[in-house]
Formats: sequence, C-alpha cells, structure tokens
Amino acid sequence: MIDACAQEKKPLSSITEALARIATAIESVTETERVSLKNALGRVLAEPLYSVINSPFDRNSAMDGYAFSSTDLIPEQEVTLTQIGYSWAGQPFQGKLQAGQCVRIFTGAVLPAEADSVVMQEQAQINESLISFPAQTKGKQHIREIGEDIKQGDLVCAAYKKITAIDLGLLASTGIDSVVVKRKVKIAFFSTGNELTALDQALESGKIYDSNRYLLSGLLTDPCYQITDLGVIADDPQQLEDCIVAAAKNHDLIISTGGASVGDADFIKEVLARCGKVDFWKIAIKPGKPLAFGKINDCHFFGLPGNPVAVIVTFQHIVAPALEQLSGMSMSQPLQLLAKCTTTLKKSIGRQEYQRGILSQNDNGELLVASSGQQGSNILSAAGAANCYIVLPIECDGIQPGETVRIELINNIVSSIISH
Repeated sequence: MIDACAQEKKPLSSITEALARIATAIESVTETERVSLKNALGRVLAEPLYSVINSPFDRNSAMDGYAFSSTDLIPEQEVTLTQIGYSWAGQPFQGKLQAGQCVRIFTGAVLPAEADSVVMQEQAQINESLISFPAQTKGKQHIREIGEDIKQGDLVCAAYKKITAIDLGLLASTGIDSVVVKRKVKIAFFSTGNELTALDQALESGKIYDSNRYLLSGLLTDPCYQITDLGVIADDPQQLEDCIVAAAKNHDLIISTGGASVGDADFIKEVLARCGKVDFWKIAIKPGKPLAFGKINDCHFFGLPGNPVAVIVTFQHIVAPALEQLSGMSMSQPLQLLAKCTTTLKKSIGRQEYQRGILSQNDNGELLVASSGQQGSNILSAAGAANCYIVLPIECDGIQPGETVRIELINNIVSSIISH
C-alpha cells in the first residue's frame, strides 16, 4: 500500500535532505559571554580550554596504607619497616625517609620524595612502630603520578562543546573558575488555532486545551536557550503576520505549532512567504509531514504541525539539530540500535515513520521492542508510555513479529529501558 499523504505533485524532501538544507541555512550565534563555572552547566564553550597545571599536581597515594621505597623490598621475603611519621591529605610528611623506613599515608596525600610505593593498610601487620609487609608485596604500586590525568598545556575541553557535569569537575580540577560561552539562543514560540482553550477555562464543545505550548516549553528547557512564550494566536493571517514580524526583530528562532497544513484556516506558509521566505514545506516523515522552514530577515522560523505527537517528532528530529547548530555545536545524529520487534506494525510505503515503542531487554541481553499503543499523531498517551522510536524507512510496508527494526531512544522525555 502507498501512503496517500505522501502522494504529491513533486516528491517530498526526505528528512536527510531537509536537515542538509537547514545546516546550510543556519549559522551559529557569534556573540559570547563569560560565566562563572558554577553557572556553566549546559552552555556551549566558545573557545578551547587548556590546563595551566599538572593534575595531579603532586605524586600522591591512591590508597590508605604505608609509603616506602621499593629498594627496601627483598624478593620472596616478608619485609619489616619502621614507621617514622604520617602524610595526610593536605598535610604532607615533612621529613626524609631513610632505608628501612616508611610513613603512614592516606588517599590523596603527597608521597615523600624518597618513596615510590604504597602498600595497602589491609596487607600490613602492625606492631607499634614496626610495619611488616607480606612476601608478595610489589613495589611501585598505588601511586598517582604528576600529570597522570592532565598535563600542563593539555586541551581540557574543546571549543563548541556543551559543558557537562563531568566537564565542570574536570575544569575545576585544573583551577579554571570561569569560561567564555556562546550567548543564549533567543527563541519565541506560540500556538495557533481558534479552537485552543486556556487551562483555567472550562472546555466547550469544539474546543481543546492548548497542550503544545506546555510541550514546547518543556522541550526548550535548556541552559543554552532564552525562551519567550507568545501565547495563542488566532487563525487570522494579519494577526499571525504581526506576531511573527514583531518577534523576528529580537529573536534568533520562532517556532509555531498548528496552521502549517493545507486547511482553509492554515495560514503559516502563506504568512511566512509574505513576510519572509519559505525554504521548504512538507517532508516525507510521519508524523510531521506539514512542516515549514524559512526565515524572516535574520530570524529562522519553524512551523510545526498542530498534533502534539507530530510536534514531539519534528522537534526532536528537525528543530533540535538546528538549535544545536545555532548554539555553536555540530548537528548530531541520533544513535540507532537494532531490536527484535514483538508486535505487528502497520505502515504504508512513502514516508519514514517514527512509531512510538517500548524498548526492553531480556535476560540474555537481547533488545526487544513493542508498539506503545495507538499511533495516531494526536495520541499523547501512547507517546507518554514510549521510551523509543521505531524508525521505519520510506520503503517499508509493515513489520511482522520477529523482524529486526531500528530504534532510537527518546532523549529528554524518558530515560529507562525495561528489563524482563
């Protein structure tokens, strides 16, 4: 069966073609700002960072135990040394080790200059100041060398990297307390539709609650973004144009939901063409075919479909990569895995589909995936139950149980894989 919605006068762009056109059209924001390290999580570095110190700064112990010189070891014999002091973390031993001597040392404490080995405290026998090591004790163990993690002058974080929690620790370990990052991307979003009702109002026949703005607000929660909720705009071409033109003056990107299809009240493409330009409209994916991309002066524009599941799919696969590029990063490709499908999946040839699925893992480590429920683009409950997309290519005409399919985890919405 051929997908009726994919039959157009001219072939629809594939998602790969759409992303390539977006990548050509979008350039990163150029302005930067300096922020403290504690405020840098999730921001995009504007310049590479190099270490000005060695880390570790000193040779130190990886264990609680006793520091000594390996020259005191006698092959295949127990060794007894005299403890002459302590080396604490932050309070190094100040004396000098002689042959036959050792110091009590704790994890992270500086090694005496004459020591090159640490024996774990669990392997030592203590008799007042006499410390005995077993015959199998090895020298030059449990030492953290100077610069073992990072050497002075090493690259710590590359430019255009999004700073993670691990990066914060890494940068702090080299003494970096502030970083230069790309400024936040300014994003405005709104919903269209005379049928949309505010959550504090009673629902009337023919009306629906406006869920898309709450959905987008969650999807756009990111330290790299500065977002503005423009509310609900009526299905009126002049109101839409006024809103878009005004928002384009002080935002980098505008996102609308609804009004991008071909109905009599769908004005987004018409308005975008009048006040800016349309780069493309409609792509060969399901859900999400009626997607518009264009520009108003220096502001990019995405007109997403009105059905909420289509908003999720098009945001994650089209808008999110564009925002990565705007923020200063490279567009990323979603990680795809192979899984055995356990349910029948219906599909027509003509569009790449992102069906919502539930990924699990059996006791043998095999990945299994099942449909999460009804696949209509208005069915948010099945999307909420899902933890992955089942990616069915354009030429696929359905899947039977036992066949292998490609899946993508639904990032930032769910986070677990079910175990059976």
